[in-house]
Amino acid sequence: MGSYILALDQGTTSSRAIIFDRQGQIKATAQREFTQFFPQDGWVEHDAKEIWLSQWQTLIEVITQAQIRVNDIASIGITNQRETVVIWDRKTHQPVAPAIVWQDRRTASDCAELKSQGHDRLFTERTGLRLDPYFSGTKVRWLLNRYPQLRERADHGELAIGTIDSWLIYCLTKGRSHVTDVSNASRTLLMNIHTGQWDAELLAALDIPASLLPTITTSSLNVDAAPMAIIEDVPIPICGIAGDQQAALFGQQCFKPGMAKNTYGTGCFLLMNTGQTPYPSTTGLLTTVAWQTHVREYALEGSVFSGGSVIQWLRDGLQLITKASEVEALALTVTDSEGVTLIPAFTGLGAPYWDPYARAQISGLTRQSNRGHIARAALESIAFQSAEVLKLMERDTHVHLSELRVDGGACVNNLLMQIQADLLGVPVVRPKVIESTAFGAAALAGLGVHFWQSTDEIASQVAIERVFEPMKSAQWRDAQWQRWEKAVKRTLST
Repeated sequence: MGSYILALDQGTTSSRAIIFDRQGQIKATAQREFTQFFPQDGWVEHDAKEIWLSQWQTLIEVITQAQIRVNDIASIGITNQRETVVIWDRKTHQPVAPAIVWQDRRTASDCAELKSQGHDRLFTERTGLRLDPYFSGTKVRWLLNRYPQLRERADHGELAIGTIDSWLIYCLTKGRSHVTDVSNASRTLLMNIHTGQWDAELLAALDIPASLLPTITTSSLNVDAAPMAIIEDVPIPICGIAGDQQAALFGQQCFKPGMAKNTYGTGCFLLMNTGQTPYPSTTGLLTTVAWQTHVREYALEGSVFSGGSVIQWLRDGLQLITKASEVEALALTVTDSEGVTLIPAFTGLGAPYWDPYARAQISGLTRQSNRGHIARAALESIAFQSAEVLKLMERDTHVHLSELRVDGGACVNNLLMQIQADLLGVPVVRPKVIESTAFGAAALAGLGVHFWQSTDEIASQVAIERVFEPMKSAQWRDAQWQRWEKAVKRTLST
């Protein structure tokens, strides 16, 4: 067996490859950004070929940087931006349309139409999701309706469709494997989370041919069942597959019901493990598959569409900073946002509002407001949205969290983490290795080849870097929530 696990972490704005050793430590990492396309208001697209090229380049770079051989890799774990859809030609292996990204809102009217036809209850009961443009199913429907030749070709079995994990595996295996795991499939509006299978009634409601879809697998596969990636003519088993947020939940060792994590990436995604029973939400959260190893486990999830992308907007849109790492210093030039409130509804609002027509707004500005106040309000907006989701989770489950585990690029921002702890009133725990998403994929892959023997062994690999204790009073939190809720109401479309 090889001495390392290779994790491929394909995100919304960049592709990364990370090599982990047996102690769960990073030996090498490589990263490449790729192009974001915004052809119309509310539309977000990627070039699937560019995604594959960027991911392949990082794979080669990280092996070279680590100074190891391909044979030294025991297994590959893949984690990916979820809900983003790719459609490609089975023979040529080429995409036949732009990839429609999870942030894309073009199918808002399709969702409204399906709701008016009374389908919303069916989808929620079978999938744990809501009829929202966020999810993959209506994106597939839109592609087939927008390009009639695609529907005709789909009916003839010439095309394949999948989320990014499926696309990468198809490319890595040179077209031999068209698969997805249960965690990614649970985000499509097409899989029944109670059976773990594609649902014929849901496919019929969206008019999607079953022949387009990949085979659903477990999240951790043994070598005999694993797709084989071909790297320098060497077959390497792909034994771990999980959507990025479920991978992060696994990587943060949230193996027991009631444990929760928040990932601060392009968006923010707070998940709580709820065990082997899908837990229906009464507060606008999502019920989703967490992963499947020996058994299928579930999670409650709250999705925040604009997290780290708010910082990107400060950099690229307002040009208040030249790089993302500067935002903390700028926000620290003031001691308080002084009432300035930013609601980052650039692509609508996710949980618990699910309003695709909401739009961003800055309120509370005065003549004394400056760049620092806006930067601080931007960080607060990330923390407020995440804390709002956690409050709803606690209401759904009647479990009060004793701590929140955090990961993702933006969690290195100490001010943001302190604001988060203050708003929640519970400690925020940051691990030494914040690449929890990649490590989760690596851990699932490692279990598949017995690189690690158990989740207990995986948990022993992780060390805590810092704990942020809450420093504000309950009265302060109440005042902040009143300000936030008032500002949110102004942005809603209804």
